[in-house]
Amino acid sequence: MDQGSSFLSTRQRRLAWLGFLLAAVQAPVAAKFSDDSSWLFSVVVALMVATVIIADDGARRRPAGARSSD
Repeated sequence: MDQGSSFLSTRQRRLAWLGFLLAAVQAPVAAKFSDDSSWLFSVVVALMVATVIIADDGARRRPAGARSSD
């Protein structure tokens, strides 16, 4: 069974994972040392990057001949 194509290259996917991990680690550190709620921005960024990674993973796992509406 052929795998579908994704919209991220291998390098972009690795950088997305790195960005996700950095934002996910930075959020609790910022929450500890910051008095305001600016650490929530790191959480939102990490969730957005995770959404892109999940969407790319779904595109990779879809068979090559499948349509996106299936």
